[in-house]
Formats: sequence, C-alpha cells, structure tokens
Amino acid sequence: MAIRRAARRALIKFFLRNVVLAYFALSERGLAHAMADDAAVVLLTPFHQVDLHDEIWAPRIRLLQQRTLPHAFRNTSEALEGLRLCGEFLLNGGQSPPPPPHRFRDSDLYKVMEGAALMLKAEPNVDLEAQMDEIIDVVARAQKDDGYLYVAHITGAINEAEMGPRAYSYLLHSHELYNMGHLYEAAVAYAEATGKTSLLEIAEKNARHVQRVFFEGDPPYNDGRPVNQAPGHQEIELGLVKLYLHTENRQYLDMAKRFLDIRGVTFIPDGRGIDAPEYAQQHQPVARQRKAVGHAVRACYMYAAMAEVDSLTGKNDYGAALDSIWHDIVDTKMHISGGLGAVPNIEGFGPSYVLPNRDAYLETCAGVGNFLFNMRMYLKYRDAMYVDVAETALYNNCLAGIGLDGASFFYPNPLDAPAGHAPRASWFGTACCPSNLSRLIPKIAGHMYATEPGRLSCLLYGSNDAELEIDGSPVALSQSTCYPLHGAVKLEVNPQAAQEFEIALRIPTWVGEQFVPGKLYRYADRNSAIWTVSVNGKPVVPEVKRGFAVVARRWSPGDQVELDLPMPVRTNQCLERVESNQGRQAVSRGPLLFSAEEIDNGGDVARFFFAGAAPVDKATVMTIAEGPLAGLPQITLPAKERLPDGSRPVPLKLVPYFAWSNRDRGSMTTWVGTRAELAHVDLLRPEHLNFAGASASHTAAGNTVEAVRMKHTPQSSRDTSIRRWTSWPQRGQSQWVEIDLGEARAIRSVGVYFYDDNGGVQLPDAWHLSTPNDQGAWTPVAIYNTDSYSTSPDDYNTVRPAAPLTTSRLRIELTPRSESTCVGILSVNVETAD
Repeated sequence: MAIRRAARRALIKFFLRNVVLAYFALSERGLAHAMADDAAVVLLTPFHQVDLHDEIWAPRIRLLQQRTLPHAFRNTSEALEGLRLCGEFLLNGGQSPPPPPHRFRDSDLYKVMEGAALMLKAEPNVDLEAQMDEIIDVVARAQKDDGYLYVAHITGAINEAEMGPRAYSYLLHSHELYNMGHLYEAAVAYAEATGKTSLLEIAEKNARHVQRVFFEGDPPYNDGRPVNQAPGHQEIELGLVKLYLHTENRQYLDMAKRFLDIRGVTFIPDGRGIDAPEYAQQHQPVARQRKAVGHAVRACYMYAAMAEVDSLTGKNDYGAALDSIWHDIVDTKMHISGGLGAVPNIEGFGPSYVLPNRDAYLETCAGVGNFLFNMRMYLKYRDAMYVDVAETALYNNCLAGIGLDGASFFYPNPLDAPAGHAPRASWFGTACCPSNLSRLIPKIAGHMYATEPGRLSCLLYGSNDAELEIDGSPVALSQSTCYPLHGAVKLEVNPQAAQEFEIALRIPTWVGEQFVPGKLYRYADRNSAIWTVSVNGKPVVPEVKRGFAVVARRWSPGDQVELDLPMPVRTNQCLERVESNQGRQAVSRGPLLFSAEEIDNGGDVARFFFAGAAPVDKATVMTIAEGPLAGLPQITLPAKERLPDGSRPVPLKLVPYFAWSNRDRGSMTTWVGTRAELAHVDLLRPEHLNFAGASASHTAAGNTVEAVRMKHTPQSSRDTSIRRWTSWPQRGQSQWVEIDLGEARAIRSVGVYFYDDNGGVQLPDAWHLSTPNDQGAWTPVAIYNTDSYSTSPDDYNTVRPAAPLTTSRLRIELTPRSESTCVGILSVNVETAD
C-alpha cells in the first residue's frame, strides 16, 4: 500500500511539473481522483487548445468579447472606484474620503477579470490587456503591506451589521475570504494568459496573510490568536486550489483542506434564516454531512472543493459525504432544468421533493455551481453520469441566465411565469450571476475532452478543432456536429503517427429512459431510440463503461468515428411525491428542455393541457427561420385549450427553455397538465374580453389594463390568480381608467371590482364616472339618488346613471386612500340596454 501511495504521489508530481494542466479551461485546472482500481490521472484539455465553432457556445464567446465583457466592466466600475479610493486612503494615511461601504462587489470585478484573462489566452487583445493592467495597478495600491485586501475595513467605511467591527470579526457574512477566492482565480488566469505575475503576487501576498491570521496568529488581527474559522460563503477553497496547481506550493492545498475540515467544527452559528447553521453548511463537519442544505451556491462551491481536494490529495476523506449529498440532490432536490435552490428567501435548498415551478428560485449562480460540482465529481470518479448532470445544468439553467443579446440576465430561473413577469435585467445590485457567466462561457471549451494514460474521453459535444496529447504524443481532433440541436457527431482523429489508445464517447442519460440522472424524472413516452457508433464507416459495438462507449484500437491519421445519438421528442414525468408536478409533463429533446411561450401560442399558455400523455408520435420539429430565435428548433405538439364551456384541440408550440423571455414578457410554462382541471381559461383572449378597449393614466409593470375587460368575477379583492390593473408605484396620485365601448351604447349600470393587497395598493378613497362632452372634455356622471360611489371590498361597486346616458367611452377616476397608497382594479362590469 505504501508503495502504491508513493507511486501515486510520484505520478501526480510528474504531471504537475511536466503537463499543461487544465481545469475549467485554462485557470480552472485539476487532477482526477486516483481511482482505487487503476490509479489513473485524468486531465481536462485546456480550453485554449480547443477551438469551438459550434452553434451554441461559439456565438456566445463572440458576444462575450463584443458585448458582455465591456458591459460587465462598465457595471463593475463602482467596485473599481472603491478600490481606487482605498488606494488613495492608504497613500494619504487615512486623510482622503473613503468609498461607500460594500461587502462583495469587488468579487464581481474579479470574476469579470477572470473572464477577460481567459479570453486573452484564447485571443490576444492589446487594448483589453492594457485595461487589465490598469485595473491590477489599482488593486495593488488598495492592498495593505501585510496582504490584507478588503476595502471596507481598510478605510473604515463599514456597515457593522454586515461586516463586523474589525477585520475577520464577522466571517459569517462579511465575504472577506469569498472576495479573495475570486481574486486568486483571476490571478492564476491572468498569469497563465499573459505570463505577467503582478496580480498573482497580490493573490499570493494575501494567501500568506490568510495563512498567518487564520492558522498561525498575527498580532494586528484577532489579538494575535489564530482566527481558525471557515468563511460564511465558500469560494476561497477553490481559489487556493488554483494557486496550488499553478505554483505547486503545497501550502495552498493544505489551506483549502483546512478550511474544509474546520467548517462546522470551530464555529457553528446559532440563529435562523441566513444565520442558521445549515445556511452556510456549518451544522456539521463536512465529512459527516449527508444532505444538501442551505444556500445552494455556497453549498455547491463547497462540494466542488471537497471533490477536488480529495482528488489532489489522493484521499477519499469526503467520498461518503459527496456520494450521499449528490444523491440527495439528484434524487430529491433538483429541478429538471438542473436548477438548484428552490427557496427564495435563503436562495437555497428546501425540503425533499418541494420543487415549485413559478415560485422556484434556481439562481443562475447555483446552476454554475451545479456544473462545477459535477465536473469535479467526474474527475474524481470518471463516471459519465456526473457530466450528464453538469450538461443539463449548463444548457438549461446556466444558459437561460443570459439573454441572446449577451447583455441581459436572469438571477432566478423559474419554470413557469405569468405574463408581465420580471424582465431580463441589464445588471443587478447583487451582480454575482452576470459576472459568473462572464467567466463560465470561456471555460466551456475546456470541458469537451479529458485525457488519461491510453485514453481520450469525449465529455461534451459541439463542433471544434482540438490539439491534445495522449501518452505524450500529439493528437489532433476535429469534431463536426450540430449538437445539442441534433445528435450526429463525427470525429476525425489525427495522431502524429499511428497510435493505440481508447476513445470513450459519452452516451448521455437522455438517450435512455430518463432526461437526467436521479430518481426524480423519467420519460413518460415510449419514443425510444438506439444510439450507434461506426469507425471509418463500419458499425462497431463498443463496450460501455461508466456511461462511455469505449472504442479501443490503433488509430491512424484520418480515422473517423461517427456517433449517432437520436433526438426524438420526449415527454417527462416527475416522481409523484413532487406535488407541483403531479399530473403534468415536461417536453425535452436531446439535452434541451423545452417551454411554451405566449408569443408563439396566441395567449396565456396556462390554458393548454394534454389529454392524457402528450402524443409525441405526432410531434413536429422545425427550425425557426427568423427573429431572435432563428436557428433554434421549435416543437409543435397536439394539445387542448381549456374554454369556459369545455375545450378544443389546438397545436402547442415550444422552444428551448434557455431561450425564453428573449422576445417579450408573455407567459411561459414548462410542465403542462394532462387533464383539463390543471389548465386555466385565458381570460385575456379576445373572445373572453368585454368592450373594444381600455387605457389608463399609468399601469404598473407586470400588470395590464386589459384586466378590466375580462369576463369573470374575482374571488375577492385580494385575488392574485387573475390579472389586474394597478397604478403602482405612483403613491398618492389620482388615476383614471378609460373604457372604449366601440360604439355608442345606452348605459344601465357600471360596477367596479377593486383590487386591494392590504399594502401599497388599497381600495380607493373615492371614485366617480366621467364621460366626454361635445367639446371632448370629461364631465362627471350624475348617479341615481339611492346609489353611491361605494368602495367596498370583495364585490362590484355598482352605480346607475341618474338620467339616460348613451356614450361610447367611460372614464373611471380614482383617488388613493392616502399619500402612501395606490389604486387597483380587478374587473369592470358595464351593463347596457342593447
């Protein structure tokens, strides 16, 4: 056993010194776990050795260069300005003004810098490199001589409730070490991209400082006692591993492991919500944890670090924990999109099988974390099922987080949304998601292939040309495919000379009986297909090991391998224990989840249902020819539309989920009911509307004045199951809603059903009707002497004209209850004599 461990250490040392390692493209480098059965080392091919020209990632890399990175640098300018002011503060002995306090915005800048560094390695850019050097100079001036780098505590511009009174006094939420982890990752990426070490020197200076303060004792900090506490937000562990892989300084790997091993040991918070011990996975030592709990991003960063540290140390200290946690996620807590963290208020994991669709959070960063975790699990165990989960999160949750314009983003990623839903934002006050995408996109190429002695593994598919090494010999590889839109994959293999090795082709889980690994989802249809492999045009039957079809032979230049992964339309059903998906089905094709949007389906998509199982045998797939979604597939399935008095057959059109909300803010759904009672009548369709039209003085975002035209009776004044009109946020301002009857009508009565959320929108203080006179001016309507302009909740407040009234237009004029409230209407009922 000792000989085996020594051999393993020697092998790892050899690769660290003699092979260009890559994990998460250039800067996210890593070694796989030394497996108990063969002690092989697995290397991801560096991203800059893989030139993508596929239909999904290559266009986004171009957008990253042209739009996303410039946009991201502009939106992290406040962080840069804070660092500049910090540098001046240090230079002037504390005599210059400090910046406003902020905990974590520097991390967003560091993530964008990492993305920029990765792009520089792929494609040198003099202007971008000069910009990076200027930023690095600002960062250097903001660092104290002892290595500490945290603007708020250096300048004294602190919010004590968020950062604590002193450095490292409130690690639960200060983000001091979280920021540094992202700095370390950016530093390694820039050093490897340019050969320049200025940012790396800043990172290492800080890492030495952290070692002293946390594990040795440093008099200016914590009264000289070692802090010996893990951070509230994990990330420094991953950054330290990056530093170790780049510098070969074992201290950094030891620090990463120590931060993992003291979590839930030296400090356990005592509180609720974001102060609960489970929130930041501090409830138990990490090796004893068995369930995914708390903040999903923090959790995934920690799980990823556990897998990587195990791999690099050649140990299995966290194996039992990782295996149990992974199954807890995929068997009970992962949405079909690969999204994690269903609970909004903690951005984290909820109870098992609680997987809502409309109210799901599924932060984009959690999707990134799921990808990071599973790719590291692949490197630890070399099983394709981990890549399958990573791919699901990548193509669905992560990709949905960035708009097709490259400069608009989603923070949460629900699987169902009403019309008028929150739009994609150009940036966020908490901008972790867009900055995370800025560094993720360049790394995708570095996850296409992995090599180990005698073997090349194809992990992800997409057209590319790659240069890699197998057993020290160069091998050129060219992949041609339209994946993930189509499943035919062709590889041309060009070793420098004829060479024996294995090519392992990942056979995704979605080809078989379910869309993604785990116990939560399985196909509901029988639309099965059989994958095939051929070499130089001749079919072969490869052995399947751990999800890979393995073809072993002596490869010659020009040899071709063809993998056919058929992509029929599939329907998915969920485990019955998931209440939100009972009686519902989701549509997928290949690795892509599909959703129905209002813009393609003439109204609210909640009105659709399948009469039993979705008839996938009658599905049609076409390529969208024009518009923002041009080139993407659209699936059409026979469905039914629920009507007030029954239903009728209609076609239901679906597009890839990742592309939703790029055209308008109409309704969207992913899980479609299989019976009528799970659908809703679309009260905004023309046949369900009163009047010819409606308009208003102001309509709140996400509301519609068309709500006043709907033919229905609300359940109450607080009915949120239907659309509404409100004047939010125009507090204290009088408003009007105008009804266009289309032609002159004799009015008998008008009833108004007010909306009241008992908060910012309440019943009006007063209201009245007006009609236009001959000069076009609006004049009040006199009402019947026993009527009054009442403002009762939960009912139509109805008035009748005092004298015969014929008009084509009516205006409802409303006065808010107070200076702090707005007004709202759920429905208007106009009774006419004709």
